[in-house]
Amino acid sequence: MKATDRKLAMPLGSTRFYDRPDAWTAAEMRNSDAWIAPLESSDIHELEEAVKASRHVPIVSLTRDDMPLPSLGPRLQDLQRDVVNGRGFILIRGLPVRQFDRETIARMYYAIGGWFGDPIPQNAAGHLLGHVKDIGQDPTNPEHRVYATNFRHLFHTDSCDIVGLLCLQPAKSGGQSAIASSTSLYNKMASIRPDLADVLAQPMRIDRKGEIPAGKSATYEIAIFHHFAEQLTTVYARDFIDAAQRFDYVPRLTMLQIEAMDMLDATAASDEFRLDMDFQPGDIQFLHNHQILHSRTSYEDYTEPHLKRHLLRLWLSARNGRELPIAFAERYGEIEVGKIRGGVRVPGQTLLAPLEAE
Repeated sequence: MKATDRKLAMPLGSTRFYDRPDAWTAAEMRNSDAWIAPLESSDIHELEEAVKASRHVPIVSLTRDDMPLPSLGPRLQDLQRDVVNGRGFILIRGLPVRQFDRETIARMYYAIGGWFGDPIPQNAAGHLLGHVKDIGQDPTNPEHRVYATNFRHLFHTDSCDIVGLLCLQPAKSGGQSAIASSTSLYNKMASIRPDLADVLAQPMRIDRKGEIPAGKSATYEIAIFHHFAEQLTTVYARDFIDAAQRFDYVPRLTMLQIEAMDMLDATAASDEFRLDMDFQPGDIQFLHNHQILHSRTSYEDYTEPHLKRHLLRLWLSARNGRELPIAFAERYGEIEVGKIRGGVRVPGQTLLAPLEAE
């Protein structure tokens, strides 16, 4: 551990609480609409002009400079600062996704997302534009992804600074999105069971699910709670922790570790902390992974293929992101503030922006 890490990290066994804008409860958010930002007709016109100006640039090569948003851009920049330094999330409402073809929608999404961060690959296939859709993968297969099924998704974080989800089509029933403040979840656990909060501040083995960077092993170690730089930074995906148990060399989870994760899951799902969102077509949710956990319920699709639940996803590296502990380098690669960091990086990867789920 570097000297700066020792200076900024909180010793295990120490209990502290965080009183920050990201330490919110569901009731506080349910009684507020400050986290909903509607798009105006002038914003849509500006996005259309940005798409026209960028048609000659492949989607994978698009940058914020290719799609100028002179009026909307500064507003998006303010929203981004709220995501990174404030409550940790925003819902942008009203992109008319049923009025445009898929490529136009994708370019508009990129134009908005570019004010939140730089797109990074979400899987070994190099997808910068991801699709959250049931394509028939098996949720019990440790190398398959839950987002490619209609199975429920437990509270988790993704391997990026900011994740964006654009709703193209909601499900026939279910598929509700929910988020919770990981800072508030930690505060609750620390007040009731500080021993379990401390367990989650110690490393566990994580499965890479076959997406292995050059020179790395199939699993790596990282804690869930990180007390670093006067902030709580959280990284959590229980299905990746459980999947690592398939390897003989990985230590078996202890009863305390299981109890601690059970408590984290139950607290996140409780009415006190779980903020539900029913996505409407054209809703865009941006979440700061380091301080927000997100989930979704199982769902039933319509039988018609074009009516299947479908979200477009962006993983973004924030240029103004927070300081990250050195342990994140195992998953994020580069962790320095201002550098492109996070995502899935594997040998032979080609960056792509598919317009349909693959």
